[in-house]
Amino acid sequence: MREVVLDTETTGLDPASGDRIVEIGCIELMDHMPTGERYHQYVNPERDIPAESFRIHGLSEAFLSDHPTFAGIVDEFLAFIGDDKLVIHNAGFDIKFINAELDRLGFAPIPMSRTIDTVQIARRRFPGAGASLDDLCRRFGVDNTSRTLHGALLDSDLLAAVYVDLIGVREPGLDLSMRANTVAAVSERRNKPVRAPRPHAASPAERAAHDTLLEKIQDPVWKS
Repeated sequence: MREVVLDTETTGLDPASGDRIVEIGCIELMDHMPTGERYHQYVNPERDIPAESFRIHGLSEAFLSDHPTFAGIVDEFLAFIGDDKLVIHNAGFDIKFINAELDRLGFAPIPMSRTIDTVQIARRRFPGAGASLDDLCRRFGVDNTSRTLHGALLDSDLLAAVYVDLIGVREPGLDLSMRANTVAAVSERRNKPVRAPRPHAASPAERAAHDTLLEKIQDPVWKS
């Protein structure tokens, strides 16, 4: 089962007022485990970066001006996510921005039915407790000390790390070495060349031996 953990950074809170995506980060999961495949792209929003947004993600207008616009990366982005489920923390926020960008370019929107919203899962599992990504990292013992600023790829990495605990599918005793072996096995399976099927037709001698064996069976059910 393939899933894609996804996060974005933006110029603000509302694409309807002109805010745009400035960064996209995606992590591929197979059977809930990271495979090592990822997609990351800074995006030129073709507009200024408000000071309050810069304080959150640290991405300046000058830095982003050297990167492609969303139109320049849309095909690669859509190819990476494919038709698989998207694991997103507060999915409504990211999807409205992605769909605004897609609509601007004439692409079909991504339906919310494709998303797995980890905020909603956390609120159902732990009612009354904090449901932010930092809260979940603390709850499940995931090291988030490097998260001094928000970043789409970093946040996707952290969410991928807590996701397996959040949905309650981690097996007891599943340590890092076992996780590494699982990822290696998934990678090998994905990269293994496909071989043509070998012929399995019985030889004349084998068919004759089979017929002789059947003759020795008394009152076979297929002759009833």
